[in-house]
This record gives sequence, structure tokens and C-alpha cells, in this order.
Amino acid sequence: MNAFFKRTLGFIVALFLFVVNSLSGQTVHYHPFKHYDDRVIVFSNSPSITSEDIVMLGNSLTEFGGDWGEMLDEEHVVNRGIAGDTALGIYHRLSQILPGRPKAIFLMVGVNDMSHGLSPQKVVEQCKKPIDRILKESPGTKLFVQSCLPYCESFGNWKTLLGRSSEIPVINELLYQYCKLKGVEFIDLYPHFLRQGTNQMRRELSKDGLHLTPIGYKVWCFVLKKYVKTL
Repeated sequence: MNAFFKRTLGFIVALFLFVVNSLSGQTVHYHPFKHYDDRVIVFSNSPSITSEDIVMLGNSLTEFGGDWGEMLDEEHVVNRGIAGDTALGIYHRLSQILPGRPKAIFLMVGVNDMSHGLSPQKVVEQCKKPIDRILKESPGTKLFVQSCLPYCESFGNWKTLLGRSSEIPVINELLYQYCKLKGVEFIDLYPHFLRQGTNQMRRELSKDGLHLTPIGYKVWCFVLKKYVKTL
């Protein structure tokens, strides 16, 4: 076997492996921080998404929910949340989800984009990317876009969000309008978490002003169950 033939054979093998990996939907090229990479590896080593699955997709609020199947009293629910994830991160890792043509996706996205200093309009522009990709690549999947939740500034945490509570309803309204345009179901969780007469999350629903207590997750699941039952 001459050197040229060896090089050619090596190139063909490498190209074949690249194509296989791409088709498997497991190659993710977005690496903003280590936890993202670690979770992507966990997902790649988990059973592949199938057409029976309901995917909870989002950031830390989704990840920290843990066993969503148990909370929703529903089989075939998988948690694909990553703490700190953004709309762009979610967009890139859809390659691990969409090839399986899941039954449904419940998408929660936006607050981390907001914490990066983006305006409500810019946040929603980012959120459109994963929404559009899901609709294009898996049109048979029922997509539910969930509103951003309020947060509670009196905890004094999350400095990049302080003073911006009033922007959450703006983001939610823009998301709602886009979902309406695209024929996507929008789930408005926001009012279920509000302290009456304010734009702040009820303190008993949050452990740090942003992330939820077990009671907070019960409120969330109470709202979602009626949508899950339609599937």
C-alpha cells in the first residue's frame, strides 16, 4: 500500500466518521462554560430521544427540576436543562434532540440572555433561533414555549438582573406575539408566580430570588399538567 493510497484511505475514514457523528445528532460545537460541556456529555451518553419523549428544555430552572416525569406524573419525560444556558446554547444542542422527533418540547429560555445585558428585544431575537429550528427540523413535535418567570429582587442576588424586573413582562409579550405568529402554544407561567400588586416573585416560591423551592415547582407543574394531558 503506497503512501498516497494510505493518505486517501485515511481521509475517507475520517470523512465517514464525521458524517456518522453529524447524522447521529450528538455533535455539539457550542462551549460557553464547563458545566454546559459536562451536561452535553451526560446527554450524549444517555438513551437517545425518541418519538415517545416529552423534552423539558431550558436553563437551570429546568435542570434543577430533576425528575420531571415524576413531578408531572407522566412517562417518557426527559430533563434537558443546563444551568446557565442561553438561547444560543439551546439552539446548538438541539442536534441531540431533534433527530429523535420527540412528541413534545417544553422550552424555557430567556433569563440568562437577559442577564448578559441584552435588551428585551435582543433577548427575544435570540429566543427565536431555537424556536425556528425546532419548527423547521421537527415539525411533528408539539412545541410549547413557556414564559420567563418573575424573580424577587429583595433577596439581593443576581446583580446583573437587579432593577430589571419590569423587563420580564416585555420579553414575555414579545415571545407571545412571536409564538402567535408561528402557531406555537405559549404558556404564560408569569402570573402564577407573582406577589400580588408587584412584578416580583413570591418569596415562598424561590430559594434565592431566581431559582425555585419545591413549592415553586409544584406551582409550575400544576400549570403544565393540563398541557401534558393533551399530548
